[in-house]
Amino acid sequence: MDEDLKGAEFRECEFDGARFVGVLMQDVAIDGLVDHLVVNGVDVTAYVGTELDRRHPVRVLIRSDEPADLRAAWRQLDADWEATISLIRRTPGVEHESVNGEWSAVQTLRHLVFVHDSWFRRCCLGSTAPFTPMGIGPSVEPYREAHGLDLSVEPSLDDVVGVRRAQAAELASWLASVTPEQLAATAPVPDDDVWPP
Repeated sequence: MDEDLKGAEFRECEFDGARFVGVLMQDVAIDGLVDHLVVNGVDVTAYVGTELDRRHPVRVLIRSDEPADLRAAWRQLDADWEATISLIRRTPGVEHESVNGEWSAVQTLRHLVFVHDSWFRRCCLGSTAPFTPMGIGPSVEPYREAHGLDLSVEPSLDDVVGVRRAQAAELASWLASVTPEQLAATAPVPDDDVWPP
């Protein structure tokens, strides 16, 4: 073996065009945006996508161009999050626990605050307003603490849930009247250096 990478972890890496030839891989987990993945000469992308859609049917609704499907998807996702938050509340303190080195529940919800600000308000509505300070964005610079994010903030579960519910109402209101023509139009993303670039 030229390199021994047993137990290695790669985070926030780009592997576009990478080739792994003559490698030994057992008990390997890949999680990310994966497209055109060929394993031993077989493109497994469609198989993986189909299996994920079977396990999580809301994925099909999310990809739809139909407002009614997007509204149904949002109702399902919102209900799932409400159920998850209820489960979290049953064990006080668990909301700040990390599992397997991943974000805690509060950190995940804070990331969703950022996602709403960046991908919905900024990209769908064209907003140039600063992001909600409690949000957690990408780990890469210059976006890590950009556009109003404050990594020193340590909100409670209730603080974050309150912001997420307000954001949920904003998205639901937009979905209630959005048309197929609006969905097909070019997104009004501001021309600046804010995430997403």
